[in-house]
Amino acid sequence: MRLLPYAKNHLPRLGLGALTALGAAVVALLVPTVLERIVGGPIASGETIYVLWGALAVLGLGLLEALMVWLRRWLVLTPSSAIEYNVRTAFYTRLQRLPIEFHDRWQGGQLLSRMMQDIGLVRRWLAFGVIMLVVNLLTVIIGTVLLFQWHWLLATVFLVSGIPVFIQAYRFENRYGALTRLSQDQQGDLATSVEESVHGIRVLKAFGRGPYALGRFTRQAETLRATEMKKARSIAVVDFVLVIMPELAFAACLGLGIWLTAAGEIQVSQLFGYFAMATILRWPMESIGFLFSFTLDARTATDRIFEVFDAVDTITDPASPATIAEPRGALAFEGARFRYQDARDRESDLLDGIDLSLNPGETMALVGLTGSGKTTLTTLPTRLYDVTGGRVTLDGVDVRDMSIVELRTHIATAFEDATLFSATVRENVLLGRDDLDPGSEEAERVAREALDVAQAEFVDELPDGMETMIGEEGMSLSGGQRQRLALARAVAARPRVIVMDDPLSALDVNTEERVQTKLRKVLAGTTALIVAHRPSTVALADRVALLEEGRIVAVGTHSELMASSPNYRSVLSSFEKDERDAEAIRRDPNPTAELDVIAARDLSEDNEGETR
Repeated sequence: MRLLPYAKNHLPRLGLGALTALGAAVVALLVPTVLERIVGGPIASGETIYVLWGALAVLGLGLLEALMVWLRRWLVLTPSSAIEYNVRTAFYTRLQRLPIEFHDRWQGGQLLSRMMQDIGLVRRWLAFGVIMLVVNLLTVIIGTVLLFQWHWLLATVFLVSGIPVFIQAYRFENRYGALTRLSQDQQGDLATSVEESVHGIRVLKAFGRGPYALGRFTRQAETLRATEMKKARSIAVVDFVLVIMPELAFAACLGLGIWLTAAGEIQVSQLFGYFAMATILRWPMESIGFLFSFTLDARTATDRIFEVFDAVDTITDPASPATIAEPRGALAFEGARFRYQDARDRESDLLDGIDLSLNPGETMALVGLTGSGKTTLTTLPTRLYDVTGGRVTLDGVDVRDMSIVELRTHIATAFEDATLFSATVRENVLLGRDDLDPGSEEAERVAREALDVAQAEFVDELPDGMETMIGEEGMSLSGGQRQRLALARAVAARPRVIVMDDPLSALDVNTEERVQTKLRKVLAGTTALIVAHRPSTVALADRVALLEEGRIVAVGTHSELMASSPNYRSVLSSFEKDERDAEAIRRDPNPTAELDVIAARDLSEDNEGETR
């Protein structure tokens, strides 16, 4: 029923496919009747010429059955693939729509296994499993009724032999349902391990932790193997019952049939027809166990798929979205509070009442020690997370009152961790400009200007320039190159507000200076909030805000804060120290002694800080 909205437009064709499958089964059930006539007529009388006609009749029925099977496949494969496409597209759309807090909780491998494996399983069940389960059940019922035309006692024996099959099937459902859910969840965990190992292959190799990753993967694979073996044993029990009961019924009916024939209650031709019908019914009966387990797998897969669809989307568009006709870029945090969903009750809010206003066209640097909440603050303007108290406004309009599409058109973000996609350089840079034709001259101009601002001249040295395909997550590029492309992407979006989380951290001093010179011109009419971890980045700003323990404790120009705020001077001093340490390590080809000095000094300063 959960799949019905995606399948309803294809139900007529699926229904025709089921009818043709049933027609093929009925045609197969006619063969024993024809064989009975041949054995009782031409073969018994010795009129061999009529045997040929009987053989041609059986051949005709066989060809008709084959045609029905072909029609069934032709009718069901297209709609089942269309349903798979609809579900997979809707699933992907849902993943894109769900908030970041959902993705914080869910492992990538679990989502990937649902997207690919579970949806593919549902498609195979729609194309084959559900149709053949219904058809084979009907075939068994119809065939059992037809057995009564030869002798009621033989048919009764065959019918009674099916009772243990259905009892075992009922017990099988309770046991196998839990196992198949456990198996599919474990497959998702295993996919997550593979995904993490592939993404972190550089770290594993650098630290020589390949054997550790292999050991963890092996343990998970062994756990999955054990679950699959339990599933296999459950299926084996059902298959044993499904195979042994018809065999026992055949043996009993053979002895009983010989006795009935000797007693004159049934003819040899009728006994032959009976066993031909019973033989045809063996496959439908034996397949019920497999099809039943297939159905349970599909049910579990559907449950797993719709767990994602049922996830609550906490970041939604309002019923009547507000619009900003002429955005100016005035960004403000008004008593903004935020805490992560897994925070304990006794913990205070990570952002504990932020009050900060950025004037249109102003560049403001946000500084603070590690853990003060700077990166979290940058996620609030675009509603990657929603505030848990207070509000964030753009030109006086609460960002929650705007449609998400419009909001993210006005505000762009450049993250410190530059994520690129497996696409061309041009496509990565123009990711935020869906209003441009990628092949147009305008798109070329915008991309070139953005790359120029980010000082990404290395693009021209790539094999195909801007048409060069970037590998997964851009790992074929250096950290500085990835960061410059991410910065170019934010600049190319041409937003009214740009939020940058330490966008220049991976650049050397000279490149950073050139980028800053370009950014000053680009940001002249753009409101910018920049998380800064370098004094040189702070110098780019018109004003600076100091964030401490989730609160803005000081706002002013760099000179004003240097003169009035000891905490600000302390933060800037730590930035300068980090820069000096990094520069010393870069200069010294054998930095062991320098590292010892730095470590000793850090330890001394930490002890002094604890004393204060």
